[in-house]
Amino acid sequence: MLLDLLPVPAAVLLLQEDALQIESVNKPFRVAGLGIVGSDSPVITLLGARILRFLESGDTRCEISWQFGDEVDCRHFRVLLARRAVDRRHKRCLATLVDQTSELRTEYSLRREMATDSLTGLSNRAGFSDQLEALIGPHNAKGFAVLVVNLDRFSRVNACVGGLAGDELLISVARRLKGALRGHDTLARLGGDEFGVLITLDDGAEDALQVAKRIQGALAAPFRLSDFEIRIECSIGIAMGADSEGDPEDLIRNGQFAVKRAKSSGRTEVYHTRAFDIAREQFGMESELRRAIENGDMTLSFQPICDLASGRITAFEALARWTTEEGIKLSPNDFIPVAEESGLIVPLGRWAMEEAARTLAAWDRSAGGDCGVKVAVNLSAIQLQRDQIPAMVKIALDRHGISGARVTLELTESALVSDPDRISRTLMALKDLGTTLAMDDFGTGYSNLAYLQKLPIDLLKIDRSFVSGMLADRDKVAIVRAILSLAQALGMQTTAEGIETNELAQTLAALGCTYGQGFLYARPLEERAAYDFLMASRA
Repeated sequence: MLLDLLPVPAAVLLLQEDALQIESVNKPFRVAGLGIVGSDSPVITLLGARILRFLESGDTRCEISWQFGDEVDCRHFRVLLARRAVDRRHKRCLATLVDQTSELRTEYSLRREMATDSLTGLSNRAGFSDQLEALIGPHNAKGFAVLVVNLDRFSRVNACVGGLAGDELLISVARRLKGALRGHDTLARLGGDEFGVLITLDDGAEDALQVAKRIQGALAAPFRLSDFEIRIECSIGIAMGADSEGDPEDLIRNGQFAVKRAKSSGRTEVYHTRAFDIAREQFGMESELRRAIENGDMTLSFQPICDLASGRITAFEALARWTTEEGIKLSPNDFIPVAEESGLIVPLGRWAMEEAARTLAAWDRSAGGDCGVKVAVNLSAIQLQRDQIPAMVKIALDRHGISGARVTLELTESALVSDPDRISRTLMALKDLGTTLAMDDFGTGYSNLAYLQKLPIDLLKIDRSFVSGMLADRDKVAIVRAILSLAQALGMQTTAEGIETNELAQTLAALGCTYGQGFLYARPLEERAAYDFLMASRA
């Protein structure tokens, strides 16, 4: 049979009684596992509709690219359908299949290799640009930003420790950067000592600034190479997708331009006019915030923290709120970064501690004794560095007759790595006052577990980014489970933030989480409303 002379899989297909049949096949067709009976052949079952369209058409030739099999063992064929002439009575055609799997896999491997940095395994400049082009267009550019991270004085480090150690340092930097990013962020090495990060802006430009802060926090701890302990600082430039209309090269160039300004200014810079707009806005906010603190125009809201096992309210987290002179209500995400950059975080932190102690004392008086809850107050990393925290806390407690055991002080991971020895002494002094110490937003920054083990931390707060949507994300469940296991091993309690459903609360309780807070229980409440909520929960 002439069919057997063909070196590639081939079959004669026939339309009979409104069904495709295999009239004959050659040996390569059978060896390829493509079947000999129409109902069992993937050619018929998967390509049948396209073959029928060809047979019903007036064409004598048709070419189809066909992917067959699962992703792990996928095969690629070029399928050619042909017939001498159109015969309306006998609808049959010759199908030949050319296996292109090997060449397509080779092409894919070469593309991947060309788009990958050989040292770190990250995407290189070309690969990063391809990823940007695939994800970003004029229609959605506003939802993305690119951060360019440049290591300061790396060439000097490279010259001192040598090329091999310099490469090792770059690999370590890449790992820390990866650990500081969210799961859907993309990291690449643009070349030399420069990295690029593509981020999704869930909450606008503030997201990019928060990621930049996490990156700086991740690089704050020294790197140990051979006999050297090396501290690496970085400059970060941010390019907003809205300023580039989605062009990937423009985004990267804008970020690189901004990083040059960042090297001069010593702070994170946002590309073009947006940077100046933000700077002017922050300067105006700084002046107004200073007046608000001095004039007592700030307020505290209180969000309940509940025991997941019993549902009983055990504490309230004190959250600063500010209504501007124009009547605009701002959350801490809006003004805390300005307070930290301007140094206003110190008087703001002192006011928050004083106000929280005063509120707790007022609740006790209303309850005719200990109202039975703690109050949690946040401590900024900059406040820990610049203020005498133990003395400040003691003065507030003594003034209002509050025991240190009634106060939880929350600090972030970045606070631990800034000056470990000084922070350790500060925390020990706070423990001497009887306060509870909590690490806030655990898992979002760089954690040195050795410090965590040595420091007197009592409680880990699991960041809402891991808790929100946890039931639909196996990776988040694994992260939360790991944090809970770590806390248990270190003898610490845990609080999950961002709980919004009973199902989520029950799951966290089953996993061993101690406390929870979120909109399921209540939104942040004003002082009187929080006390009434507490009393109502015990009625």
